[in-house]
Amino acid sequence: MANHPRFGPAGVPLAFKALNRPAFEVPKYLRDEGLDAFEYQAVRWGTKPQMNKEIAEKLGVNAREHDVWLTVHGSYFLNLCGKPETIEASKNRLIACATAANWMSAQLVVFHPGYYMKQSPKDAMELCVKALSGVVESMKARGIVEVKLGPETAGRPSRLGSLDEVLTLCERVDSTEPVIDWAHIHARNGGKLKTASDFQKIVDTIEKRLGTDAVRKLHCHFTHIEFTEKGEKRHHTLYEAEYGPDFQCLATVIAELGLKPVIISESPILDVDAQKMRNILFEKLEKRKSHK
Repeated sequence: MANHPRFGPAGVPLAFKALNRPAFEVPKYLRDEGLDAFEYQAVRWGTKPQMNKEIAEKLGVNAREHDVWLTVHGSYFLNLCGKPETIEASKNRLIACATAANWMSAQLVVFHPGYYMKQSPKDAMELCVKALSGVVESMKARGIVEVKLGPETAGRPSRLGSLDEVLTLCERVDSTEPVIDWAHIHARNGGKLKTASDFQKIVDTIEKRLGTDAVRKLHCHFTHIEFTEKGEKRHHTLYEAEYGPDFQCLATVIAELGLKPVIISESPILDVDAQKMRNILFEKLEKRKSHK
């Protein structure tokens, strides 16, 4: 479990890429920036791990050495509630990501469950639960028992991934934990996250459904987001104040409740906004200390 709030980027920072150094050196780079989480992007992977096992193991060793919380974002090419052949390929893609995550000793594989298509949300959920349960069984058969699967809240109403659906998946399938993308919840619901109370209600819902431990160690994504009536359109930086949601509101809830989340920045300026969020939260925590 993360024993304190952690922050990091979804993918390799642009400035690191410019150094032309191997990806397994990212943890030290992030630690030097004062960050302590990293979500490796396997978003375009197929049905086999597209990463050398030795490199994955080096990444894991470096992450542990520098105390960087390591997770993987799984393939975008998943639909666990599609046609049978689509579901089978999706299961194999998710297993490939879990295999590499196991090599890295990563904590979690984040993924988008799928699309409703022409079926009802209820029917899509039943297909997804069955498929995801199959993935978990296949992982166990391969000896992958430490890696959790993280269904993520989706930013478009056409996708399976409302808060309720993500929590339902985590209630019904073993070895899962929710991934709360606050920007996606904001966009999917027409900009509903406006106050600290709005964030608090979601935290209360998660605690009621999954328990206090699930809330205390939430894995989160955060960025500002632009949306239309169809949901999410584009991620924006925290410096673009015309977009929401406001991280100050989430930071207030984290500080007041003493939560220990992992917060991954999906901003166009990945590590820069991760540092900005870290500074906002730590400032609130320091103020609370001084007022006691």
